Amino acid sequence: MTTTFPDKTLLLDDTAGLLAAARFVHEHDSAALLPLLLPGLGGPDLQTLAGQCRFAHAGLLLFPSDAQSLRAQLADCGMAVDTPAQPSVVVRERLARRHRRDPAELDVQILRPQVLGRDGEVRAVEVFALTVPPHSGLEPIAAYERTRRHEAHLAFEVEHPQTPALRGLCAILVRHGARPDGGGYNPHEDGTVLYFTLPAGAACDYRRLELYARGDHRDTLSAHLDHDSSRDARQPAETLLHLLTGAWTTQALTAFARLGLPEAMDTRTACRTEDLARLTGTDPRSLAVLLRYLVMLGAVTRAPAPAHEQQVEQVEQAEQAEQEGFRLTELGALLRADTPGSMRPLALMYGGPFYRSFSGLDHAVRTGQPAFDRIFGENHFDHFARDPELASLFDRSMAASSRMFQPLPAHPVIAAAAQAPSPATVVDIAGGNGELLGLVLTAHPRLRGVLLERPHAVEAARRRLDAAGCGVRCDYRAGDFADVPSGGDVYVLSRVLHDWDDDRCREILRHCALAMPAHADLLVVERLLPVDGSPSLATAWDLHMLCNVGGRERRADHYARLFAESGLQLVGHSPLPLDAHVLHVRRAAASDPADRRR
Repeated sequence: MTTTFPDKTLLLDDTAGLLAAARFVHEHDSAALLPLLLPGLGGPDLQTLAGQCRFAHAGLLLFPSDAQSLRAQLADCGMAVDTPAQPSVVVRERLARRHRRDPAELDVQILRPQVLGRDGEVRAVEVFALTVPPHSGLEPIAAYERTRRHEAHLAFEVEHPQTPALRGLCAILVRHGARPDGGGYNPHEDGTVLYFTLPAGAACDYRRLELYARGDHRDTLSAHLDHDSSRDARQPAETLLHLLTGAWTTQALTAFARLGLPEAMDTRTACRTEDLARLTGTDPRSLAVLLRYLVMLGAVTRAPAPAHEQQVEQVEQAEQAEQEGFRLTELGALLRADTPGSMRPLALMYGGPFYRSFSGLDHAVRTGQPAFDRIFGENHFDHFARDPELASLFDRSMAASSRMFQPLPAHPVIAAAAQAPSPATVVDIAGGNGELLGLVLTAHPRLRGVLLERPHAVEAARRRLDAAGCGVRCDYRAGDFADVPSGGDVYVLSRVLHDWDDDRCREILRHCALAMPAHADLLVVERLLPVDGSPSLATAWDLHMLCNVGGRERRADHYARLFAESGLQLVGHSPLPLDAHVLHVRRAAASDPADRRR
């Protein structure tokens, strides 16, 4: 039975879809869009995809009756009616296979009317136009395709589509749940498309993703199509293999930092492998192996190496690795010791003591006791306190996550304290090396600070705050949570409560409540477990706390109960970078005796 739609209905439906696609393209960019499409995508994989793939267009299939009706649709959507069209090869063949038609019957054109993104970047809506003349017998195809939306997709153009990079990008997509779903080479525009089906958790209506690479990449396409045809058998095993090798990623980045490679490299100029090996005291061939792996992670990128003065015209294959050029990326530069906000201490910590402790994760899950204690023979805090070098590394690793609290100086509570008639005091409880307190005092010259910490950390904080020029406005207290100074105006607990079980948290919070004047505010910085179970760094850190310190991450309502049981109340919370939140807490109002008699 043939289903026929009036032309007007087709036009209205297609126009609505075209408008929706244009709005979507206008509102999104690569960095924001990719995590929506691939839940859980982050870190080096996100950096690599966002750095090498540009969100180019949203694609959809329209069904005009002729060229004039298509131009009318474009005009109704404010798009250029003179947008050039080219024959489609890939979509025409997909439609022919799906509907068992001769491709010659299907007149499919590609148009890419431009759309300006919110960020000012020029993008497009990719229109596949299947001409469906009245009574042509193609109406069932239009009805089926409009319902299923098989050809609707989001496309990312690969900026530098060399074969290794293109295959690496495909591997990242597959690792995060995207499934190969066909593709092809279009000789009319000399471009290769690789389609993927997005995972079920993708947070948008589009279910397909396209990687577009200019040029003929049929070798990569062949491997992609082969993966597509056998994906049911290979995908789970391949995905699991990628997950199981995650430890290699940690150690590769840690070795990169330990060997001093980020300091020896530059983000603007490529270095030859043999020059890097000489500078860092490493074996050239082994170094090349590491650097190629780091290319996949986005920490370095290949680039033409400077010519060697005495380079011979022909080199043995075994020596070619030494002639490769590599350049540091912005991501890799975060591991330089001299970079502001360097994350090198985190790499050394996660690839060092915390890496060792995760070998005992099964013990922590089985017994509920930290694996760190079992591996090192004592708890995390005592072990670090006995080793000044390790203690310093831990404090620096905590400071390396300072992006988490960079917005904190602008919090309304701190801003109000800074504008108070008389100078207000911010008390940072267990404030580490003073990174957070230094941010607050630097942003607000009228504020004073008090930092409570262990003796060795107090000295480190004193040096840091003196260097920042705000040490004269800060007092230091060496002590424990029982020594919380009284009389402050704003109290801060940053990444403290997640170290402890509920009983210890209540004890810490009661010390805070006793020290806080009635007008004082408490700001608690922690990651919050999502209520809906959506992917979050908090979920990963919950496992980390279980394994290493016996603490836990919590939901906002869990913290609210702990506050209430400690004489405090949660006023509200707001997000911070790195999946963190700041919870605003005040002392609970004393109940009226008259209320208790009712």
